[in-house]
Formats: sequence, C-alpha cells, structure tokens
Amino acid sequence: MAKWTAKHEAPEPLEGPVVATVTGGTILWFALFLVQLPFYGWFADRGQLWWVWTCAAGGFLGLIGIWYVRGRDAALKRHAAETAAQAEQPPQTPQP
Repeated sequence: MAKWTAKHEAPEPLEGPVVATVTGGTILWFALFLVQLPFYGWFADRGQLWWVWTCAAGGFLGLIGIWYVRGRDAALKRHAAETAAQAEQPPQTPQP
C-alpha cells in the first residue's frame, strides 16, 4: 500500500468569534435544560431522561469550553503583541 501524500497545502484555519460562539452554545444548552425541567416526570415515565441530562452535560461542558477558548484567545493576542513588538525593534548588532 502506497503512502498517501497531500496534493496541496492545507488552508489556514478560519478564525471567528470563538468565545462568543462557545458562550452562545453553552447558554443554549442550559436554556434547553431549563425548558425540559418542568417535564421531568414526563421524560421519566417514557424512559427518556437522557434528553434532560444531555442538555445539562452540554451546559457544564460548555463552561469548560468557555474557560478553554478564553485562555486560547488570550494566548493568541499575547503572541501577536509579542511578534509586533519584536518587529518594531531595530536589529541589534553584536559588540566586539
């Protein structure tokens, strides 16, 4: 079997409002959980409690996701600032 090689370079990843997207998704999961709570007995009678707990798990995992993407965003901004600062400094010549 021959080794697979790419025929072209991979495109740059798309960057968007990642923090806002994850925060919105987390809010949506918690909202779905809260909407289903009044019907807890109905879900329990039909053996469908996993619907309720899936929404709760999505909300709590979303909190971890928010923490993660905020840290990632801060690290990307810090790296961009360091790169810009290094580009502004004139090159230093070694002293004999």
